[in-house]
Amino acid sequence: MTPALLAQVMEATWPPARSWTLGPFRLRDGAGGGKRVSATTVEGSWDGAALAAAEAAMDAPLFALRVGDEALDEALAARGYRIVDPVVAYAAPVAALAGTLPFLAAFAHWPPLEVARDIWAEGGIGATRVAVMQRVAGPRAAVLARTDERPVGAAFVACDGPEAMLHALEVRNLARRRGTGQRLLRAAANWAADQGATRLSLLVTERNIAARALYDAAGMAVVGRYHYREK
Repeated sequence: MTPALLAQVMEATWPPARSWTLGPFRLRDGAGGGKRVSATTVEGSWDGAALAAAEAAMDAPLFALRVGDEALDEALAARGYRIVDPVVAYAAPVAALAGTLPFLAAFAHWPPLEVARDIWAEGGIGATRVAVMQRVAGPRAAVLARTDERPVGAAFVACDGPEAMLHALEVRNLARRRGTGQRLLRAAANWAADQGATRLSLLVTERNIAARALYDAAGMAVVGRYHYREK
């Protein structure tokens, strides 16, 4: 999965409220939806004047740095920007992740049930991030997981052609280390297969060791990395 394709799928399945170009930079208004939909990226050759113009256009300067952005990364470091939230991208064939689940153990639906919104909110995924989900133009679904007939986890999945991406996976404390994340991942893959997607990817912060262990155990491979810089 190339950095360009990863960026495309991210934008399609977790879109900002608005984005626009300013010289070689693409700026985003996330409308409170988090760093992923608010960070500026570089898309062409830049110089100090272009960088200064991009900085001036942002209320709170935030950049996302991907593979190939090393010169910009160094320039931002020299300007006093610090690295925050390094991110790892994982992906696997949908067919390798899909499989049978017990009845109503985890299921896709849209719009999100109120209990799915509650689970997200408990994990800090509030209304502004649900608004990001609602902006997706392509196929999309919320996924709800249950244990002993109790809702215990939620996630969001969307498609961009043959590419599906999972976001906002959240598991209640009482259900952690009980296979809830695995069931959410499988249900998302089952839904993606029904949409004709052939690959499922997701993003996780580098420091989230527990989630990364889940994705490693599921056979997903690291396909990309990026980080943010802010002052």
